[in-house]
Amino acid sequence: MPDKNGPYKPGTPCWIDLMVPDQQAALDFYCGLFGWQGEIGPPEQGGYSVCTLKGKPVAGIMKAMNPDGSVPDPMPPTVWTTYLSTDGLDSTLEALSGAGGQVMTGPMDVMDLGRMAVAADPTGAVFGLWEAGTFDGAGIVNEHGALVWNELSTGDTDAAAAFYASVLPITTAPSVMEGGPKYTEFKVGGRSVAGMMDLGNLPPGTPPNWLPYFHADDVDGIQAATAEAGGKVVAPAFDMPVGRLAVLADPQGAPFAVITVREPEQPA
Repeated sequence: MPDKNGPYKPGTPCWIDLMVPDQQAALDFYCGLFGWQGEIGPPEQGGYSVCTLKGKPVAGIMKAMNPDGSVPDPMPPTVWTTYLSTDGLDSTLEALSGAGGQVMTGPMDVMDLGRMAVAADPTGAVFGLWEAGTFDGAGIVNEHGALVWNELSTGDTDAAAAFYASVLPITTAPSVMEGGPKYTEFKVGGRSVAGMMDLGNLPPGTPPNWLPYFHADDVDGIQAATAEAGGKVVAPAFDMPVGRLAVLADPQGAPFAVITVREPEQPA
């Protein structure tokens, strides 16, 4: 179902947001690309934009700034942050620190919406944690312009698998794709919620990262629109057993992927 109702199970990616030097430019780009609606938020929310699709929250965009409102120097990397759901932020952070992770921001209350923190796993990949209050996270998924998948790329998949399994109720299992690289699925309650692959499959120098995938009805059209708007084609559209995929970067450099998920063939 495209609509997401109710809380996300702990360990499940539940939200993504983007911190950028030019917030309005990012809003213009993604709203034009995916049909989102969004505007710069009120001062009491630090200007944070909750973008919507069909009236439901789909992603956040904020201006890069220090807690005191000053401009960071140096400017942090322009990347999407994937947030994993937790039903106990403090205990998750305690487990995270004991497992070799590093708390970078938080924990902090976000009004009555929930509590959040940003951390790095032992391999260097940055991710967020979200304990829901009145806000569960993305309210629409798995359709055009909405989040459909999150993927961790890291230089030590064994260490990453052990870390996330020790911090959240996540299990891992190998996934075999014909002709593709070795792949690992993250599962919550037996359901696949995210993936992981080795950094060796990516261009040299790529840091460990979590990458969001958006569903696209027309991957090639989104690729062309991204390039026309000043973005970059990182990996041109290609076909995989799971669907047609492209990896792109927005005009401010934030990587993201788009995919048209292919329905599994039914037995004759």
